Amino acid sequence: MATLVTFHAHPDDESIAMGGVMSKASDEGHRVVLVVATKGEHGEVEEGFLAPGEELWRRREQETRACAEVLGVARVEFLGYVDSGMVGTPENDLPGCFWQADIEEAAGRLAAILTKEEADVLTVYDENGGYGHPDHIQVHRVGMRAAELAATPRVYMCTINRDHLTRSFQDAVDAGMEIPGDIDPNDFSNFGVTEDRITTGVDVRPWLARKRAAMASHASQISETSFFLSMAPKMFEGGFGYEWFIRCDALPGTVETDLFDGIP
Repeated sequence: MATLVTFHAHPDDESIAMGGVMSKASDEGHRVVLVVATKGEHGEVEEGFLAPGEELWRRREQETRACAEVLGVARVEFLGYVDSGMVGTPENDLPGCFWQADIEEAAGRLAAILTKEEADVLTVYDENGGYGHPDHIQVHRVGMRAAELAATPRVYMCTINRDHLTRSFQDAVDAGMEIPGDIDPNDFSNFGVTEDRITTGVDVRPWLARKRAAMASHASQISETSFFLSMAPKMFEGGFGYEWFIRCDALPGTVETDLFDGIP
């Protein structure tokens, strides 16, 4: 069996992007290690959600550990940086935030985990972090360098299949389903990559209930009335029933259905 280290920017990113793959890997006997760069200190939370005096980062750390239990994660580590906030916000410039982190230093922290775990597979995000969030872009930069330092044999960039997303939402519109929020199913140009770049598409529909439960574990950020959890079941399946990756050492024409193809 193999060891998967999956690297994410904030608590809840792991469940949204890879909750299915992490559940699948755990069920198949692989060791799953979750590394989170920050504790999501600058996330938004509804007034009155936290107890008096409770800090958001503490709640989000607890939520991450609860989520890890749902997904079958063997080890959770926080890399020790502070959430950088959204694009263009003042938090981007704060000392100690992940966006301002020295790449070599941060990569060294992650590489130490990769080396100790003897990781077979590392996942990071694509070059644009999926949708341009500074911390997600930094996950790509730090993760790729850490893989070099630790000589991790297989690296995947977790991404969004833009074409699949467009088709799924258009199918929902055609079926008369209500689309939550202000979404144009014909314009996902800022999300992920086009289908021709995808090497690996994992069908996680058998683990979709676990993925949804993992999302719900992050109640400070993902309420039952949120965009994610308010979707009709068929729409949720269309949007989240597959998880998409680009294998970094892939030969032209590579098509995979699992991150562990060819690993004993």
